Amino acid sequence: MIKYRHILVVIDPVADSQPALHRAVSVAALQENARITLFLAIYDFSYEMTSMLSSEERDEMREGVLQGREEWLKTLLEPYADSNIDFQLKVVWHSRPFEAINQQVQEQQHDLVVKSTHKHAMIQSFIFTPTDWHLLRKCPCPVLLVKERDWPMGGTVLAAVNCCSDDEAQEALNEKIITESAEVARLLSATLHLVNAYPITPVNMALELPDFDPHAYNAAVKKHHERALYEYAVRFNLESESLHLHEGLAEEVIPQCADAIDASLVILGSVGRTGLSAALLGNTAEHVIDKLHCDVLVLRPDV
Repeated sequence: MIKYRHILVVIDPVADSQPALHRAVSVAALQENARITLFLAIYDFSYEMTSMLSSEERDEMREGVLQGREEWLKTLLEPYADSNIDFQLKVVWHSRPFEAINQQVQEQQHDLVVKSTHKHAMIQSFIFTPTDWHLLRKCPCPVLLVKERDWPMGGTVLAAVNCCSDDEAQEALNEKIITESAEVARLLSATLHLVNAYPITPVNMALELPDFDPHAYNAAVKKHHERALYEYAVRFNLESESLHLHEGLAEEVIPQCADAIDASLVILGSVGRTGLSAALLGNTAEHVIDKLHCDVLVLRPDV
C-alpha cells in the first residue's frame, strides 16, 4: 500500500499563490500521521560578489535573508492552522535548486516531492533545463508536478504504461505505475484508467522491403499491445472500458486520452535520461508535461 507521509513541497519564491502547497495538504489529508516540509532554495549572486564586506558580514547578511524568508513561509501556513498536519520549514542558500531539493530528499528520506509547474519555452528547455526537468531525471522519490486544477473525489486517474517492450525493467516499472495508480485512485475514490501508445509503422520499412505488408505488421503490433494491456487489466481487476490503446507517439496519445476522459491526474514513469541523450531526446515524461492540463505524478524505476 502506497503512503505519502513525508512530503516535500517546493515553494515558488515569486508566485502569488502556492498550488503545490495546497495539493500537498490535500494529499496529506488522505494519509495518517503525514508531515509536510516547506522547502525554499534561495540565492543572490550580489551577496557573493560584494568586496566591501568581510566573509563574516556576508554570512550574517545571508542568515538575515534566510530568516526573513522563513518568516514568509510561516505566513503561507496561516490558512492551514486548523489542520492536523505536522508542518516543518526549510530554507537553504543554494544556487542550484534541484541539487538542493535532491539533497534534502536523500537526507530526510522524503517519499514525495510536490512542485508547481508551468510551460517552458522550447529553446529555454533545450539550453537551460528547468528545475522540474532535472527533478524528473534525478529525484530519488516520486515527483508530483501541480497545475491549477483540483483533484475531485470520484474523478479519474490515468496511468500511462509502455507495453511495447519485453524488457524486465520496463515491466517492473509498468507494475509499479499501475500499483501506485490503483492506490491513489482508491484514496480519491476515483476510477483508474490505463493508456498505452503503440508505434506507427515505420515508413522506411515499407519502402526498403518490397514484400513488407504494413497493414499486417500494424495489426500484429496492435494485437501484441492489446494482449499485454488485457493481462494488466485482469491482474488489477480493471474493466475493459478503462483501457485505452492508441496508435501514435506517447507524448501525443497520453494528453489526448487525458483530455478525452477528463483525467484529474496522470501517472507515468520516467527513465531519467542524462547527458547528450537527455538534451536531444528528453524523455516521454518531459514531453508530456507541457501538453497536459492536469497534474502529473512521475515515478522512477526501483533501483
